[in-house]
Amino acid sequence: QVQLQESGPGLVKPSQTLSLTCTVSGGSITSNYNYWTWIRQPPGKGLEWIGYIAYSGSTHYTPSLKSRTYISRDTSKNQFTLQLSSVTPEDTAVYYCTRDSLALGLDYWGKGSLVTVSS
Repeated sequence: QVQLQESGPGLVKPSQTLSLTCTVSGGSITSNYNYWTWIRQPPGKGLEWIGYIAYSGSTHYTPSLKSRTYISRDTSKNQFTLQLSSVTPEDTAVYYCTRDSLALGLDYWGKGSLVTVSS
């Protein structure tokens, strides 16, 4: 059973960088054809896809956030990390790390981590 767990600060000041780490257990982040994805949900709004780091290490980001987003990984710890720079209150959301398997779609999710951007 694959499990994902987000960790990181719950409060970030405007203009700073939001950083969240997802720790994966029960499966390797280098296993073929899995895409380790970040998704967020602002209060009262729908889900927004942020980007992924693939099993190969390649990355892809949604165009609207691409200039501020960086996703990296630490294979020795089986973790992947989201960094979102120059945050504003509009970046306040519950952030989820997920696994996107080509065969089954978004099949595993973390519980989510609320990040509030406020001074």
